[in-house]
Amino acid sequence: MKIVIMGTGGVGGYYGALLARAGQDVTFIARGEHLRAIRQNGLRIKSVNGEFTVFPAAATDCPADIGVVDLVIFATKTYQTEDAVRLIRPVIGKDTVIVPLQNGIDSVERIGAIVGMLHMLAATTWIYSAVEAPGIIGHYSKFGRIAIGEIDGSDTPRLQAVYETLRTSGTEIELSHEIQKRIWTKFAFISAISAVGCLTRAAIGEFRDVPETRALLAAAIAEVAAVAGSKGIELDAGIVDTTMAFIDSNPPDMKPSMQRDVEAGRLSELESMVGVIPRFGRLGHLPTPVMDFAYAMLKPAELLAQKAHDKA
Repeated sequence: MKIVIMGTGGVGGYYGALLARAGQDVTFIARGEHLRAIRQNGLRIKSVNGEFTVFPAAATDCPADIGVVDLVIFATKTYQTEDAVRLIRPVIGKDTVIVPLQNGIDSVERIGAIVGMLHMLAATTWIYSAVEAPGIIGHYSKFGRIAIGEIDGSDTPRLQAVYETLRTSGTEIELSHEIQKRIWTKFAFISAISAVGCLTRAAIGEFRDVPETRALLAAAIAEVAAVAGSKGIELDAGIVDTTMAFIDSNPPDMKPSMQRDVEAGRLSELESMVGVIPRFGRLGHLPTPVMDFAYAMLKPAELLAQKAHDKA
């Protein structure tokens, strides 16, 4: 397949590099110093599973130069979604498939509203990775998993084709007929640890074993599960326990990407990762006190980061 990675950060850069190493035709969309480093030195992956460099690596900041592709892996920050979709439109042909690997729960709808829902597969990923320096991606977790599926749960030739292509990366790929459930199950994890991590400014190993903070974390997970249920997506009955067990399995120094952004004073995914739960909770007449508190406490810093971003 001819593949474009829209957003060559920790997620897109890592998976795109694995696909390129496997012989797929991959072009990375990047900008600034990151783009210059990739063009000059290739894309270097520093992973717990071994280091490698994709060199030369096809990279550009102008998607119009690429032509139509078969697959777009969409991995930008959620607050960049609409601008990034408009930028990527020149590569989208009649049969192009878009697979969003973003943190939120509404990527398919937001992207599909601009390019058409017929292009969309739904997906989610479990990974701990980040850009360490221009042209360098760090991958810190033994796990790396992607779940993909058609929105309606059906089997289709294009779903099978994307599944087989992604499998060449060596990553664990799950073909799901309940993809919305898988997305919300992952979201229960990432939303909760993002909220609590940003509030505590501590690594996961420093807050998950504190009884009071652990109780707050479990309550946040339960709120996400309740909101999912209000939207007709029933998560497993033991979702709090299984998510807490997964949190316990993560490296103790882990910090989710939203927390790293907040601590650095950058724009974060606050609206898509935390604010969305109180919003949906109000629509479903559900109380979400933990996420209400987290959103209220984190919003002032987000507004300051937005002002700084707008001036830059």
